[in-house]
Amino acid sequence: MAAPRARRRHRLRVLAFLSPWLIGFTVFFAYPLLATVYFSFTRYDLFSLEYVGLTNYRFLLQDEDAWRSMRNTMWLVVVMVPLRVLFGLGTAQLLTQLKAGGNLLRSVIYLPYLVPPVAATVAFVFLLNPGTGPVEQLADGLGIPMPDWFNEPQWSKPGLSLLGLWAVGDVMIILLAALLDVPRQLYEASAIDGAGPWQRFRHITLPTISPVLLFAAVTGVIQTLQYFTQAMVAAKVAAGQADQPGTTTAPGYPDGSTLTFPQWLYDEGFRQFNMGYACVLALLLLAVSMAFTLVLLRQFHAFADEEASG
Repeated sequence: MAAPRARRRHRLRVLAFLSPWLIGFTVFFAYPLLATVYFSFTRYDLFSLEYVGLTNYRFLLQDEDAWRSMRNTMWLVVVMVPLRVLFGLGTAQLLTQLKAGGNLLRSVIYLPYLVPPVAATVAFVFLLNPGTGPVEQLADGLGIPMPDWFNEPQWSKPGLSLLGLWAVGDVMIILLAALLDVPRQLYEASAIDGAGPWQRFRHITLPTISPVLLFAAVTGVIQTLQYFTQAMVAAKVAAGQADQPGTTTAPGYPDGSTLTFPQWLYDEGFRQFNMGYACVLALLLLAVSMAFTLVLLRQFHAFADEEASG
């Protein structure tokens, strides 16, 4: 009898220590996820609830705005995330080589990331504004043609990518810390063996900082899949629109090119009050986020296995 009681007490102690995590997981993840799945089978407008089965899922297949917003978001994931990681890695590598002025340059690169997203987006759109923006005026003075970044559909997403590169300080600072943590003796030994700069970077730097690169890529993908504020503000500023009491404006100016998936989800849920359909969109966003994360993790493990076998 003593042994079963001891095991029971041990289990209770384990549950007691796990209880903060279990409560948080249940309240903030498990219950909201299950509620989202349940509401996705209903027509729910915050006042009435009606079970409609797979109607919301069938409507998703025919919703052109949802797929347009998903394509825009995928474009940002495929283009902006790699650019931010590569640019952050390049600036971090440059900072490790500077003998003087490195601290000042690091602060200058990191400062735009500290600016609130709304203020940063308004300022960036103003800088690139055709006719009145300082960058446009400087380019005109030098005879360099500049596109109408946030008023032409083909340039709006590249403009948002430039905004992402401008605020690359978060990626730069974690990669800089990783680069500074690479053992110097590995570089010295490889230099003695005759390895060049590219071989040292390929076979020493990359394998050493690969977990940090994976972290930067995964967090970048998740943040970009939730991309909302900058695209919304840039579209409204470029269009000369502002939200005022009693007025609503369709997101995605110009011509839906800046309409991201979270914007469409918000519009369906909190402007159109199609909460059931918004839950379907939320579940799709979760599935895509998980798929990207699994692919990145698999590629990371494949790279690590290749380096270990090599």
